[in-house]
Amino acid sequence: MELKKGIYKHYKGNLYEVFMTAQHSETEEWMVVYKALYGEEGMWVRPYDMFMGKVTINEKKVGRFVYVGNES
Repeated sequence: MELKKGIYKHYKGNLYEVFMTAQHSETEEWMVVYKALYGEEGMWVRPYDMFMGKVTINEKKVGRFVYVGNES
């Protein structure tokens, strides 16, 4: 499972840097490995389908995360 590395904007406004996708060792579910670009800059993982999913804001479907550019 491939996902473009770089900077993504969360629908709530914060920026995150995506490093890679990885497969869960038990469920084989694909996960996205990423880091917050604010605050303590914590590392996170989220299921690929959720990361790439849509959310409804003001009755409009938008991407939960949207690619905005290359790594800084």
